[in-house]
Amino acid sequence: MDLADLRIFRSVVEEGGITRAAEKLHRVQSNVTTRVRQLEEDLGVALFIREGKKLHLSPTGQVLLGYADRLLDLAQEARDVLHDSAPRGPLKLGAMESAAAVRLPAPLAEFHHRYPQVKLDLLSGHIRELCDDVLAGTLDAALVAEPVSDEAFEKAMIYDEELVMIAGVDQPPIRSPRDVKSQTVLAFEHGCPYRLRMQQWYARAGAVPTRIIEMTSWYAILGCVAARMGIAVMPRMLLSTFPDSKYLSTHPLPAEVNHAPTILIWRKGARSPKIDALVEVLRGDTGKKPAKRRKA
Repeated sequence: MDLADLRIFRSVVEEGGITRAAEKLHRVQSNVTTRVRQLEEDLGVALFIREGKKLHLSPTGQVLLGYADRLLDLAQEARDVLHDSAPRGPLKLGAMESAAAVRLPAPLAEFHHRYPQVKLDLLSGHIRELCDDVLAGTLDAALVAEPVSDEAFEKAMIYDEELVMIAGVDQPPIRSPRDVKSQTVLAFEHGCPYRLRMQQWYARAGAVPTRIIEMTSWYAILGCVAARMGIAVMPRMLLSTFPDSKYLSTHPLPAEVNHAPTILIWRKGARSPKIDALVEVLRGDTGKKPAKRRKA
């Protein structure tokens, strides 16, 4: 039993016979007759009571008609939704911890208000995990920092974060790695764009950090820097959320390493009205114009 057979069956009932149903469906009568008989054989029941050339719907045919109406209406609804430009349905979004905590609350509240038919779920994680989840289809999109592969993803620029060096409050001015040659660096695991910029800052001076301690939380890093455990590079916007920021000092980085573009990524060819709407709201939070659809 398929939808085409159900559509023919319903037309025969609605039109009152094979001839008119064939005309409506632009089929020859023999084809309509054959499809109805095949449907009956498939189901193992008689759908019509035949009196000469006349057809009367049988009790079992009446039962099937109710299901046929529901199935065909549901199939049409599915087609309409797939071609509907209005955002709707589930949207699984990933984000870096820093963005999830500071950047996203206001725009996601606005998104929820504008698009109540979208069921949004937010998952925070490390950039590598978020990228893997987007490729695997576990996430529809993710907010991550560059660099990210151009081959695997489509992207939309959302924020451009200013990066600063942070240290304990009594740290003298930091102008080069020589000023912190004995300091421990606190950072996320390999692959973190902010850690990469820290390493680039050292490499430009022909130096390497004496010691790197990896952590899994920005707020753990902030707390440890405030306790004079080491130094770190992070987005300036995070400092406004840290209650003990009075125990921190901030130090500018060279222009070559003091910015980190934050982008929304999704799998190539997987852009949808939900992602378009999300880009629009996220960019609206920064005063930028909505994104234009890009070809995969």
